[in-house]
Amino acid sequence: MKVLMVCLGNICRSPLAESILKTKVNSTIVVESAGTSGLHSGELPDIRSIEIAKKNYIDITNQRSRKFTLNDFEDFDLIYVMDKSNYENVTKLSTNKEELSKVKIILNECYPDENLDVPDPYYGGEQGFTTVFNMLDDACEVIASKINI
Repeated sequence: MKVLMVCLGNICRSPLAESILKTKVNSTIVVESAGTSGLHSGELPDIRSIEIAKKNYIDITNQRSRKFTLNDFEDFDLIYVMDKSNYENVTKLSTNKEELSKVKIILNECYPDENLDVPDPYYGGEQGFTTVFNMLDDACEVIASKINI
C-alpha cells in the first residue's frame, strides 16, 4: 500500500500528514507527500511545521518538497488532498476513472462527504499549525485503522 498526501506547496500540511500517518501504520505501508504548485521544490518543510511535529515527537527534517506528477497516479494507491482546491488541481490531471477514484479529501475520513478543508496555516501563527496538526492526527488515525494490515 502506498499513500500520497498532497497540499499546495508541500511545506506545511502534507509533510505533517505524511509524518503523522507514518507513525500510525506498519512499516510495509509507504507514505509520501507532494505539492500541486512545485513552488517550494527541494525545500525543507516550513519551520513552524517542523516545530509542531517536534513538539509531538516527530522529526520531519528529512523531508523535501516536491511537485505532484502524473506518475503519482500510477505509483500510489491512495492520494489524500488537504482541500477542495488541491482536489481540483489533482483530479483535473487524472486521465481515467481509476486515477480519479484514488483521490480523496482527507477530512472526509472524519466527516464523510462534507468536503471540509484543512486550512492552510502558512499565513497564520503557531496556533494555526497546532490546529492543523490535530486535524491531521484525527484523520490519519481513521486512515490507519482502514489500511493497517
